[in-house]
Amino acid sequence: MSHNPIRPWRNIQRRKSRQIMVGKVPVGGDAPISVQTMTNTDSGDVKATLAQVIAAADAGADIVRISAPDQAATRALKEIVRESPVPIVADIHFHYKRAIEAAEAGVGCLRINPGNIGDESRVKEVIRAARDNACSIRIGVNAGSLERHLLEKYGEPCPDAMVESGLEHIRILQDNDFHEFKISCKASDVFMAAAAYQALADATDAPIHLGITEAGGLTSGTIKSAIGLGNLLWMGVGDTIRVSLSADPVEEVKVGFEILKSLGLRHRGVNIISCPSCARQGFDVIKTVEALEKRLEHIKTPMSLSIIGCVVNGPGEALMTDVGFTGGGAGSGMVYLAGKQSHKLSNAQMIDHIVEQVEKRAEAIEAETAAADRAAE
Repeated sequence: MSHNPIRPWRNIQRRKSRQIMVGKVPVGGDAPISVQTMTNTDSGDVKATLAQVIAAADAGADIVRISAPDQAATRALKEIVRESPVPIVADIHFHYKRAIEAAEAGVGCLRINPGNIGDESRVKEVIRAARDNACSIRIGVNAGSLERHLLEKYGEPCPDAMVESGLEHIRILQDNDFHEFKISCKASDVFMAAAAYQALADATDAPIHLGITEAGGLTSGTIKSAIGLGNLLWMGVGDTIRVSLSADPVEEVKVGFEILKSLGLRHRGVNIISCPSCARQGFDVIKTVEALEKRLEHIKTPMSLSIIGCVVNGPGEALMTDVGFTGGGAGSGMVYLAGKQSHKLSNAQMIDHIVEQVEKRAEAIEAETAAADRAAE
């Protein structure tokens, strides 16, 4: 739950779900909403795939998924899992034996699609392998690969068909006394996905993996995902998310965190509050923010920074941030620290000085947090 007693209109009451483990990462219950991405390298190429996993983890990914379409991929998984800083999910389609091999390789979770994994006997073999190797399962329902009997029943992919598919597969797992599973019901259509997820959230207490599948490129996919995932998360639905973009997996992680940060559900790194700029700006806001985003990528401490071009909204925004800069006149502006005016600064010195102030504030926050943790022990 996102709890703010001072501003209750910001509160989000998360749906109650049971908790499972994906490797060392808890999913569901009161665990933080985890952020996932997926590699797009040749899965059999250990070096390239592992490099992408590490880059995603450095960007903040809690879990990374890797497609396992063949034996070369499942053979590579053993080394990748051993070297990965985060749990690995094996993405399985059609070939149930790949799921068994992936579980034996030590992945934290198997993603299987009920529409194409095969009959119940094959699913049972996958369940046995997951149980024997302490591996959870994600039931991955997708509007584009629903079972034939459901398409015949409903005439086309729709929320009811997606939920029925998911519940049928849940029954198979539960009939085999397997309960370490989460579920997703993705569609590229925002309306269909949202309706399916809402119905699914009412029908099961399983942890829910949110995603708008095949959302598109960086800009269009970000917008579509923010609308679809943002509304569901605001309603309290969702325990782990993946933003699906035709872009670098690191970008998926960044967008996922920004969605969560905007709702107060996760906090990581510097939240930059900046104006769109106009004729009143006392400095080039757009170029300044672009430079600061790159210069501050290394900061993992949750904190806020306001960069506002003029004094109309600048002082008010700076009151709410850890560090702030408001444009003024004659080539200089005002620096704010902890919401208070601190000192004037020339525009020419601004970027280096702000980076320095943010780094100092991050160190102070980390020290305060460590002291509080020690006091609580």
